[in-house]
Amino acid sequence: MHFTTTTLLAFLGAATAQKVHVVSVGSTNGSLVFSPDNVKADVGDMLQFQFRAGNHSVVQSNFDNPCSPISEHTNQTGLFSGYQPVAASQAMGMIPTYSVMVSANTPLWFYCSQGKHCQNGMVMVVNENTSANATRSLVNFRDIASKQTTNSAPATPVGGSLTNGTAPGNTGSGSGTGSGSGSGTTDGTPTESGSTSGTSESAIPTAAASTVGFSSAAGLLGLVAALFML
Repeated sequence: MHFTTTTLLAFLGAATAQKVHVVSVGSTNGSLVFSPDNVKADVGDMLQFQFRAGNHSVVQSNFDNPCSPISEHTNQTGLFSGYQPVAASQAMGMIPTYSVMVSANTPLWFYCSQGKHCQNGMVMVVNENTSANATRSLVNFRDIASKQTTNSAPATPVGGSLTNGTAPGNTGSGSGTGSGSGSGTTDGTPTESGSTSGTSESAIPTAAASTVGFSSAAGLLGLVAALFML
């Protein structure tokens, strides 16, 4: 079997096109952070939130109303990971992860709904666009968040894909999976679609976290190598 250079390059393009942007939620030193907290992602890229310590969440809001779900202020469903106490997973050398596909290049705003974490600066943005509106920056979003009187979340997890996750609520254990994507409208208001269902017992070993995002590419590259042998 013979393949043209164009065909092989197409395979290579597919192998490298999608990126996985890893965001650490919380830190082992107790800092209330998303790291990084300002991400640039292309349509089709994946956001993978890795819960590193404590008991945190990822909730989607809009710029004008941080610390509350986007569903409370718009007709968008939004995203919510549920609360993820990390200690039990760490005991097994695993970490909970929550993955979302980016389906538009407009800004996505996120916060942690635990306690006063949002008011204390635990917020982030994907595809900040200050060239379109200089006031809609992560700095200003964090400032608005600091002035909020409440910090809330949806009643149950929404969208995304959760592995080694826990049942809704601040305590307890369990697992769940789902699928969905975060996106934005032309005016910069994030949107989302998807639902959660079923269970999963899988997670990413802590030691292997740095390799996340390369498996699919490696598989396709292996396929290309095999094609060369035919």
